[in-house]
Amino acid sequence: MDDNELYPIGDVAHRTGLSVSAIRFYSDAGIVTPTRVTETGYRLYDVRAVARLELVRTLRDLDAGLDDIRRLLDGERTLHDLLTAHLELVERQERALRARRAVLRTLVRQGATAAQVALMHKLVSMPDEERERLVDDFWNEVGAGLDVPAGFVARLRTMRPRLPEDPTAAQLEAWIELADLLRGEEFRAAVRAHLQKVYGTFPGRSLAAAPVWDFIHEEGAAIGKEIAEAYRSGLPADSARARELAVRLADAAAGAFARAPSTAGSRERLATAFLVAEETLRAGSREEDAHDRYLSLVSVINGTPYGTVEEDPAFLSWTAAALRATTSTTPPSP
Repeated sequence: MDDNELYPIGDVAHRTGLSVSAIRFYSDAGIVTPTRVTETGYRLYDVRAVARLELVRTLRDLDAGLDDIRRLLDGERTLHDLLTAHLELVERQERALRARRAVLRTLVRQGATAAQVALMHKLVSMPDEERERLVDDFWNEVGAGLDVPAGFVARLRTMRPRLPEDPTAAQLEAWIELADLLRGEEFRAAVRAHLQKVYGTFPGRSLAAAPVWDFIHEEGAAIGKEIAEAYRSGLPADSARARELAVRLADAAAGAFARAPSTAGSRERLATAFLVAEETLRAGSREEDAHDRYLSLVSVINGTPYGTVEEDPAFLSWTAAALRATTSTTPPSP
């Protein structure tokens, strides 16, 4: 195009892809005025005006507002500022659409009533403070008067949902389900009954005590990962490597409780503790566990893994066998 040439509105429409009526509209709105209007009323545009109209068309295709476009062309806003603001708007719209999709998918799956439509919309639209209050109310009721070791409920309530600022559809659906469960008396009673049954009596009560719980989830976690890798690899529990890891675990446990390095006796006691943990897990797996459902939904919402090998009863019995192998005089397996 010639920088000095003027083009009639029909040619401009052809070059920009805009209709003649749209070009007239932008002219009348003061967004891109003609370079010159002839005595007979024909509107003529130079190459700079054509370029501005092409920009207007692109921005309108992106749903930018006319006022924002006018300020940009008048020099009151930079293109970067306009695009940044519009990106934020589009992202908000995307989050809103994702939330609607999560609600609709849940409603379709459940065959919901009109009352449930309103409820689920409320659940997905909850501000952070209200979400926190709902979780706190749940744990306040579940933990009130629960006969478990001191501080156990406080440790459990730290495992709570944290819906991210930009959640996926799966995270929203998990939150809708969890929030609905948290409000229900039946679910609260089921979680309470499970915690009382498993952790209010032996052997679970021993596992819920603060020193044991803290060691399992903190000091023992690193060596536990190595032991889990050995277990997954199919290594025999009485192999030299398994025995080495078992001794390291027992020494770490002894150190956590300010004791001397482990002995054959302390390793036998630790092996018994792992078998107790295995029994507790197997007892919980024989029935539907409401608390397990809570944790699995929280893991989806938080985007964290759930269900590690350390929670596999077979892994616990393997570790107990490795600990007991350290007290045996039988040569290790290859």
